[in-house]
Amino acid sequence: RVYLHFGAYGTACITQSGEIVWKTRLDYDNGQHGPGGSPIIYDNLLILSCDGQDVQYVVALDKLTGKVRWKKLREGYQAYTTPLVVRLPAGDQVISPGAFRAVSYEPRTGKELWQVRYGDGFSNVPRPVYGNGLVFICTGFQQPSLLAVRLDGRGDVTKSHIAWTLKRGVSLTPSPLLVGDELYMVSDNGVASCIDAKSGAPHWQVRLGGNHSASPIYADGRIYFLSEEGESVVIAPGKEFKALAKNQLDGPTLASMAVSNGSIFVRSQTHLYRLSD
Repeated sequence: RVYLHFGAYGTACITQSGEIVWKTRLDYDNGQHGPGGSPIIYDNLLILSCDGQDVQYVVALDKLTGKVRWKKLREGYQAYTTPLVVRLPAGDQVISPGAFRAVSYEPRTGKELWQVRYGDGFSNVPRPVYGNGLVFICTGFQQPSLLAVRLDGRGDVTKSHIAWTLKRGVSLTPSPLLVGDELYMVSDNGVASCIDAKSGAPHWQVRLGGNHSASPIYADGRIYFLSEEGESVVIAPGKEFKALAKNQLDGPTLASMAVSNGSIFVRSQTHLYRLSD
């Protein structure tokens, strides 16, 4: 099965041959920018963040039928994030950043486990990243910060479970990338950073150039950055910056690269590329 989410325009399940299994519509106002987040699968649930200009909620659909299994309202404003499932011995969590705060839910029931507040942050786009007992959350517009939050709290954990905060070079659009103990990210104006994920201490910061909406990816021992202008910069992971290659594609590229079976797939404004040996 393939699951598709077009925000308030509709959500659907299709077969790999294109036959529609089910389709439904979730009621909320996408606003002037349209939909942004993707659904995630947890067991038999399809979980989505629906943070509109009019109403904000997280919802779990039955992935076999499209029926609502649970729905949790929350106050805030528009956001465009994709939730993250973290599987832990103490119980799984689904973490969904929204405007002004991020919330962790029990994925089977939607029960709120904890929340972390970040003031005026809204229109959040980057997906959270988990590793080393911390979840890394970008706070969105206007002044983006990166929060490293411990997951063993309950209730409002803003004052008790933020391990560290970073305010320099944080992205508004691309998601961060965790490789080992290093966290990599690129700001929208093309400044790449490598940060110690445990302490928040910076290892390096380099201007790649261009504008960036796509998230960096890690594949086959390399990290790939892709600018809106179609230039990719390939680096070696590590505490020192080491560029390996630059490549140029035709046309604007905003979507993140995808990797499967030894190939990289890149979508530009006009083409879909498959890159392979």
